[in-house]
Amino acid sequence: MKFILKFVLLVVVVALIPASVWFVVTQPIVTMPSSAPTKAAPAAVDTARLEGHVRTLSQTLHPRNGGNRENMNRAAAYIRQEFQNAGGRVVEQAFDDEGSVYRNVSAHFGPETDERIVVGAHYDAFGDSPGADANAGGVAGLIELAGLLGKTGLKTQVELVAYALAQPPYWGTPRMGSAVHAFSLRTQNRAVRVMICLDMIGCFSDREGSQKYPVQQLEWLYSSKGNFIAVVGNLGQIDEVRRVKTAMTGASPLPVFSVNAPLFFSGIDFSDHRNYWQADYRAVAITDTAALRNPNYRTARDTADTLDYKRMGMVVQGVHAAVIAFDR
Repeated sequence: MKFILKFVLLVVVVALIPASVWFVVTQPIVTMPSSAPTKAAPAAVDTARLEGHVRTLSQTLHPRNGGNRENMNRAAAYIRQEFQNAGGRVVEQAFDDEGSVYRNVSAHFGPETDERIVVGAHYDAFGDSPGADANAGGVAGLIELAGLLGKTGLKTQVELVAYALAQPPYWGTPRMGSAVHAFSLRTQNRAVRVMICLDMIGCFSDREGSQKYPVQQLEWLYSSKGNFIAVVGNLGQIDEVRRVKTAMTGASPLPVFSVNAPLFFSGIDFSDHRNYWQADYRAVAITDTAALRNPNYRTARDTADTLDYKRMGMVVQGVHAAVIAFDR
């Protein structure tokens, strides 16, 4: 009898291990705090303005890569003006790369507290690609988030940052604009409650098979349709991912999936949040999963006409709700 009980216990434990891993990785259950934004009262996002920003960055200011300093400067100036229009306290962080000067553009909202919340998106594109989804959409979301924050009473300083130089040959080097920003905060010993990265937030599809995954096992856990937004963190950001997912889920009907995975997991650090991890800050990424969903990624087909601005607006609503959740 004791042998049978031990055997049953062993079976239960073995069965619970994958279930526990699944629960940690996907965080299938979120608890809505009573004061969180609800689907009945989301923050208002003007989808026509979102589209206008994307078209300006991907068409008027095309190409906007590190080799085209004129358009990079024009993009920085455009973002600066939009941040100022939203009521942000704008600061430019100029940095030199092999004799060329590039600029991160920041807008600060709320009181000048010691600790801050950072939300960032890079404004350069890959090569000659228009980069509508990658990453004009992320910057458009950042600009419209600025408009919402300008009307929001905050207890904590919120810094929105548009980064120069995220694409190759800068990717993965200290020359990335987000690396310059993250390590400047660390050098100054600035406290960051959380960093939220926006990278590709405008591609959605309700077609079966439109969503791919880096490993086959993830197909068992998530949808085969690219109709959701993803919140991504490593195993050290389980709480941050949960809080962002909870807030975003309550802000709109858009499905929100999440993943926490070890650093060796392919794609887990494929954006600007990686530099905040390296500077020992807690950070998450919000993404439509890039090449795993968008067939136009880094091609001439990544145009403004291919994006879903209604659902992109829901993403911005969700990010606004997440900022408010961390501001408490």
